[in-house]
Amino acid sequence: MCTVCGCGQPENPSEVDPGHDHHHHHHDEDSHHYGQGPAHAHTPGLSQSRMIQIEQDILAKNNEYANANRRWFSEHGVLALNLVSSPGSGKTTLLTRTINDLTGQISMAVVEGDQQTANDAERIRATGVKAVQINTGKGCHLDGHMVGHALESLKPADGSVLFIENVGNLVCPAAFDLGEAHKVTVLSVTEGEDKPLKYPDMFHASDLMILNKVDLLPYVEFDVERCVEYARRVNPGIRVLQLSATTGEGVESWYQWIRATRQVVLIDHPELAVSA
Repeated sequence: MCTVCGCGQPENPSEVDPGHDHHHHHHDEDSHHYGQGPAHAHTPGLSQSRMIQIEQDILAKNNEYANANRRWFSEHGVLALNLVSSPGSGKTTLLTRTINDLTGQISMAVVEGDQQTANDAERIRATGVKAVQINTGKGCHLDGHMVGHALESLKPADGSVLFIENVGNLVCPAAFDLGEAHKVTVLSVTEGEDKPLKYPDMFHASDLMILNKVDLLPYVEFDVERCVEYARRVNPGIRVLQLSATTGEGVESWYQWIRATRQVVLIDHPELAVSA
């Protein structure tokens, strides 16, 4: 939780804001910046009971923002996908390939989350798709409030797919609803097949696990069957896709999943389904 990892906490514990209402600065409409300085391991001076209360308040406030986002997505027929993973799993490579392959078929937009830099957003914009960068500063995850602000400047088209690339972290993003339709965990074969057991909350919260970089399987020790078994031990209903964002192997199954999931969203918007 935020109070445990120190996400967004001030130096003075008495200044903790239970509402998690981050102050932020807009350097331009395509970049949002939250917090300053390094992340902290803990917040000294808070009792365990106080930390639990703050966590509950933070999550309750976040859920209000997430529900507002969800209503907006529903009203506009937007499929919002929250992509989560460890750093280096290949999320941005998968996104750029997806955008390049689906451009002209589906309208898309991207919210990029990182602690610092706009490197990934620049990679996305190079494809021609609009992206808003959110720099979380001390924070180790996106939250509903941040995404809501990003929507104001991003303005995804009705009937589009919004990819939210969360901060690289398999812990805190599991607890924070952004209003998305689905969490999608990207796990690369270079990370080890036991990740679902080490970070069960994330895999339990996800509807889809993408096993990326399968082109590297001949060169690493990774048991695919064991990894899938671990994931389904944590979440029996999780769907698993195996692909390589670099070579393109298996990516069509990902695209089919996006198309099918989007059609479910568009059931309530037949006018968008016709024009999409």
